[in-house]
Amino acid sequence: MSLLTLSRLTVIRNNCTVINNISLNVEEGECIGLIGPNGAGKTSLMRAALGLLPFTGKSSLAMIEATERAKACVWLPQTREISWPLSVETLVSLGRFPHLEAYKKPSILDKKAIYHAMERMNLIVHRNRTATQMSGGEQARVLIARALAQETPLLLADEPTSGLDPASKISTMDIFASLATEGRGVIVSLHDLGLAARHCTRLILLNAGSVIADGCPNEVLTAKNLKQVFGVSAHFSMTKHGLIFQPLEVLEHLNQHSVNNP
Repeated sequence: MSLLTLSRLTVIRNNCTVINNISLNVEEGECIGLIGPNGAGKTSLMRAALGLLPFTGKSSLAMIEATERAKACVWLPQTREISWPLSVETLVSLGRFPHLEAYKKPSILDKKAIYHAMERMNLIVHRNRTATQMSGGEQARVLIARALAQETPLLLADEPTSGLDPASKISTMDIFASLATEGRGVIVSLHDLGLAARHCTRLILLNAGSVIADGCPNEVLTAKNLKQVFGVSAHFSMTKHGLIFQPLEVLEHLNQHSVNNP
Protein backbone atom coordinates (compact mmCIF):
# COMPACT_ATOMS: atom_id res chain seq x y z
CA MET A 1 0.00 0.00 0.00
CA SER A 2 1.30 3.42 -0.96
CA LEU A 3 1.66 5.77 2.03
CA LEU A 4 2.81 8.76 -0.03
CA THR A 5 2.67 9.57 -3.72
CA LEU A 6 4.48 12.53 -5.22
CA SER A 7 3.93 13.42 -8.86
CA ARG A 8 6.01 16.05 -10.68
CA LEU A 9 6.54 17.91 -7.40
CA THR A 10 8.29 21.24 -7.94
CA VAL A 11 9.17 23.92 -5.40
CA ILE A 12 10.37 27.40 -6.39
CA ARG A 13 11.68 29.78 -3.73
CA ASN A 14 13.04 33.25 -4.43
CA ASN A 15 12.92 32.51 -8.16
CA CYS A 16 15.14 29.46 -7.62
CA THR A 17 13.97 25.90 -8.28
CA VAL A 18 14.82 23.94 -5.14
CA ILE A 19 12.76 20.82 -5.99
CA ASN A 20 12.64 19.92 -9.66
CA ASN A 21 9.84 17.71 -10.99
CA ILE A 22 10.18 14.82 -8.50
CA SER A 23 7.86 11.81 -8.64
CA LEU A 24 8.05 8.89 -6.20
CA ASN A 25 6.01 6.48 -4.09
CA VAL A 26 6.58 5.41 -0.49
CA GLU A 27 5.25 1.97 0.37
CA GLU A 28 4.56 0.14 3.62
CA GLY A 29 7.66 -1.51 5.04
CA GLU A 30 10.15 0.95 3.56
CA CYS A 31 12.80 2.81 5.55
CA ILE A 32 13.96 5.43 3.09
CA GLY A 33 17.10 7.46 3.61
CA LEU A 34 16.99 10.86 1.94
CA ILE A 35 20.62 11.78 1.32
CA GLY A 36 22.52 14.52 -0.44
CA PRO A 37 24.82 17.48 0.28
CA ASN A 38 23.75 20.63 2.10
CA GLY A 39 21.24 22.51 -0.03
CA ALA A 40 20.26 19.46 -2.08
CA GLY A 41 16.57 19.96 -1.27
CA LYS A 42 15.96 17.23 1.32
CA THR A 43 14.08 19.39 3.83
CA SER A 44 12.17 21.25 1.12
CA LEU A 45 11.03 17.95 -0.40
CA MET A 46 9.61 16.67 2.88
CA ARG A 47 8.00 19.99 3.82
CA ALA A 48 6.35 20.30 0.41
CA ALA A 49 5.11 16.70 0.58
CA LEU A 50 3.41 17.62 3.86
CA GLY A 51 1.85 20.76 2.37
CA LEU A 52 4.05 23.07 4.47
CA LEU A 53 5.59 24.75 1.42
CA PRO A 54 3.89 26.01 -1.77
CA PHE A 55 4.49 23.65 -4.69
CA THR A 56 3.24 22.61 -8.08
CA GLY A 57 2.48 19.01 -8.94
CA LYS A 58 0.83 16.55 -6.58
CA SER A 59 1.33 15.22 -3.05
CA SER A 60 -1.17 12.68 -1.75
CA LEU A 61 -0.55 13.87 1.84
CA ALA A 62 -1.05 17.55 1.08
CA MET A 63 -4.40 16.74 -0.53
CA ILE A 64 -6.03 15.48 2.67
CA GLU A 65 -7.51 17.55 5.49
CA ALA A 66 -5.05 18.53 8.25
CA THR A 67 -6.70 16.46 11.00
CA GLU A 68 -6.59 13.31 8.89
CA ARG A 69 -3.06 14.11 7.78
CA ALA A 70 -1.97 14.12 11.44
CA LYS A 71 -3.27 10.54 11.69
CA ALA A 72 -1.61 9.52 8.44
CA CYS A 73 1.88 10.84 9.10
CA VAL A 74 4.07 12.45 11.73
CA TRP A 75 6.67 15.14 11.04
CA LEU A 76 9.86 15.46 13.07
CA PRO A 77 11.52 18.71 11.93
CA GLN A 78 15.18 19.59 12.23
CA THR A 79 14.51 22.31 14.83
CA ARG A 80 14.33 20.68 18.27
CA GLU A 81 13.98 23.52 20.73
CA ILE A 82 11.67 22.72 23.65
CA SER A 83 10.27 25.96 25.03
CA TRP A 84 7.74 24.82 27.63
CA PRO A 85 8.87 23.44 31.02
CA LEU A 86 6.80 20.25 30.71
CA SER A 87 7.65 16.85 32.10
CA VAL A 88 9.00 14.30 29.64
CA GLU A 89 5.84 12.19 29.92
CA THR A 90 3.56 15.19 29.35
CA LEU A 91 5.53 16.28 26.30
CA VAL A 92 5.52 12.78 24.80
CA SER A 93 1.77 12.55 25.44
CA LEU A 94 1.24 15.48 23.04
CA GLY A 95 1.87 12.98 20.27
CA ARG A 96 -1.54 11.46 21.03
CA PHE A 97 -3.40 14.73 20.36
CA PRO A 98 -4.62 13.78 16.83
CA HIS A 99 -6.25 10.65 18.26
CA LEU A 100 -8.05 12.24 21.23
CA GLU A 101 -11.71 13.14 21.13
CA ALA A 102 -12.58 16.63 22.30
CA TYR A 103 -12.57 17.02 26.10
CA LYS A 104 -11.69 13.33 26.57
CA LYS A 105 -8.86 12.08 28.75
CA PRO A 106 -6.22 9.76 27.25
CA SER A 107 -7.50 6.18 27.01
CA ILE A 108 -5.67 3.05 28.10
CA LEU A 109 -4.50 2.64 24.49
CA ASP A 110 -3.16 6.21 24.51
CA LYS A 111 -1.28 5.61 27.74
CA LYS A 112 0.21 2.39 26.35
CA ALA A 113 1.40 4.25 23.24
CA ILE A 114 3.01 6.96 25.39
CA TYR A 115 4.75 4.42 27.63
CA HIS A 116 5.93 2.34 24.67
CA ALA A 117 7.38 5.44 22.96
CA MET A 118 9.30 6.45 26.10
CA GLU A 119 10.49 2.88 26.55
CA ARG A 120 11.80 2.73 22.99
CA MET A 121 13.82 5.91 23.52
CA ASN A 122 15.08 4.84 26.98
CA LEU A 123 13.18 7.62 28.73
CA ILE A 124 11.16 5.76 31.34
CA VAL A 125 13.54 6.73 34.15
CA HIS A 126 13.31 10.36 32.99
CA ARG A 127 9.53 10.51 32.66
CA ASN A 128 9.12 13.04 35.49
CA ARG A 129 12.06 15.26 34.55
CA THR A 130 11.44 18.74 33.16
CA ALA A 131 12.30 18.50 29.47
CA THR A 132 13.79 22.00 29.27
CA GLN A 133 16.37 21.03 31.91
CA MET A 134 17.70 18.12 29.85
CA SER A 135 20.69 18.17 27.51
CA GLY A 136 20.23 18.84 23.80
CA GLY A 137 20.68 15.17 22.94
CA GLU A 138 18.19 14.10 25.60
CA GLN A 139 15.66 16.65 24.34
CA ALA A 140 16.07 15.23 20.83
CA ARG A 141 15.20 11.77 22.16
CA VAL A 142 12.11 13.18 23.89
CA LEU A 143 10.87 14.72 20.64
CA ILE A 144 11.49 11.48 18.77
CA ALA A 145 9.45 9.70 21.45
CA ARG A 146 6.62 12.20 20.94
CA ALA A 147 6.68 11.38 17.23
CA LEU A 148 6.63 7.64 17.96
CA ALA A 149 3.66 8.10 20.32
CA GLN A 150 1.62 9.49 17.43
CA GLU A 151 1.62 5.98 15.91
CA THR A 152 1.06 6.99 12.30
CA PRO A 153 1.55 4.77 9.23
CA LEU A 154 4.24 7.15 7.95
CA LEU A 155 7.03 9.01 9.77
CA LEU A 156 9.08 11.82 8.19
CA ALA A 157 12.17 12.92 10.11
CA ASP A 158 14.65 15.64 9.18
CA GLU A 159 18.16 14.81 10.44
CA PRO A 160 16.86 13.12 13.63
CA THR A 161 20.30 11.80 14.62
CA SER A 162 21.98 15.22 14.58
CA GLY A 163 23.47 15.99 17.99
CA LEU A 164 23.02 12.46 19.34
CA ASP A 165 25.85 10.37 20.75
CA PRO A 166 26.89 7.24 18.79
CA ALA A 167 24.76 4.83 20.84
CA SER A 168 21.68 7.04 20.52
CA LYS A 169 22.24 7.44 16.77
CA ILE A 170 22.37 3.69 16.26
CA SER A 171 19.42 2.95 18.54
CA THR A 172 17.31 5.65 16.86
CA MET A 173 18.00 4.21 13.42
CA ASP A 174 17.33 0.72 14.77
CA ILE A 175 13.92 1.96 15.89
CA PHE A 176 13.15 3.54 12.51
CA ALA A 177 14.18 0.33 10.75
CA SER A 178 11.98 -1.70 13.11
CA LEU A 179 9.00 0.55 12.31
CA ALA A 180 9.44 -0.47 8.68
CA THR A 181 9.55 -4.16 9.58
CA GLU A 182 6.26 -3.61 11.44
CA GLY A 183 4.71 -2.43 8.16
CA ARG A 184 5.00 1.31 8.61
CA GLY A 185 6.91 3.69 6.34
CA VAL A 186 9.81 5.96 7.26
CA ILE A 187 11.53 8.78 5.36
CA VAL A 188 14.57 10.13 7.15
CA SER A 189 17.07 12.70 5.91
CA LEU A 190 20.63 11.85 6.89
CA HIS A 191 24.14 13.20 6.47
CA ASP A 192 25.68 10.10 8.05
CA LEU A 193 25.95 7.83 5.01
CA GLY A 194 27.18 4.96 7.18
CA LEU A 195 23.92 4.96 9.14
CA ALA A 196 21.96 5.30 5.91
CA ALA A 197 23.73 2.32 4.34
CA ARG A 198 23.22 0.05 7.35
CA HIS A 199 19.67 0.89 8.37
CA CYS A 200 17.73 1.97 5.27
CA THR A 201 16.06 -0.37 2.80
CA ARG A 202 16.14 2.32 0.11
CA LEU A 203 18.13 5.48 -0.49
CA ILE A 204 17.11 8.51 -2.52
CA LEU A 205 20.08 10.65 -3.51
CA LEU A 206 19.29 14.31 -4.18
CA ASN A 207 21.44 17.03 -5.65
CA ALA A 208 20.36 20.55 -6.69
CA GLY A 209 16.71 19.57 -6.21
CA SER A 210 16.73 16.54 -8.50
CA VAL A 211 16.84 12.79 -7.87
CA ILE A 212 20.24 11.46 -8.92
CA ALA A 213 19.67 7.86 -7.81
CA ASP A 214 16.92 5.83 -6.13
CA GLY A 215 17.38 2.24 -4.99
CA CYS A 216 18.98 -0.04 -2.42
CA PRO A 217 22.11 1.29 -0.68
CA ASN A 218 24.69 -0.56 -2.78
CA GLU A 219 23.00 0.69 -5.98
CA VAL A 220 22.98 4.32 -4.83
CA LEU A 221 26.29 4.65 -2.97
CA THR A 222 28.44 3.93 -6.01
CA ALA A 223 31.87 5.41 -6.59
CA LYS A 224 30.45 7.43 -9.50
CA ASN A 225 27.59 8.91 -7.45
CA LEU A 226 29.81 9.68 -4.47
CA LYS A 227 32.29 11.50 -6.68
CA GLN A 228 29.61 13.35 -8.67
CA VAL A 229 27.45 14.48 -5.73
CA PHE A 230 29.69 14.56 -2.66
CA GLY A 231 33.15 14.76 -4.19
CA VAL A 232 34.46 11.94 -1.99
CA SER A 233 35.70 8.36 -2.18
CA ALA A 234 34.56 5.73 0.30
CA HIS A 235 34.97 2.17 1.55
CA PHE A 236 31.85 0.05 1.09
CA SER A 237 31.68 -3.67 1.92
CA MET A 238 29.40 -6.42 3.20
CA THR A 239 30.55 -7.98 6.47
CA LYS A 240 29.10 -10.36 9.04
CA HIS A 241 27.92 -7.21 10.84
CA GLY A 242 26.07 -5.94 7.76
CA LEU A 243 26.93 -3.17 5.33
CA ILE A 244 29.93 -1.04 6.27
CA PHE A 245 30.30 2.35 4.59
CA GLN A 246 32.98 4.89 5.44
CA PRO A 247 33.85 8.05 3.45
CA LEU A 248 37.63 8.21 3.01
CA GLU A 249 38.84 11.38 1.30
CA VAL A 250 37.78 14.45 -0.62
CA LEU A 251 38.29 14.08 -4.37
CA GLU A 252 37.10 17.46 -5.54
CA HIS A 253 35.26 20.53 -4.31
CA LEU A 254 31.49 20.67 -4.70
CA ASN A 255 30.32 23.15 -7.27
CA GLN A 256 28.93 26.42 -5.98
CA HIS A 257 25.39 25.76 -7.22
CA SER A 258 25.19 22.57 -5.14
CA VAL A 259 26.55 24.28 -2.02
CA ASN A 260 24.51 27.47 -2.22
CA ASN A 261 21.19 26.09 -3.48
CA PRO A 262 18.73 26.64 -0.55
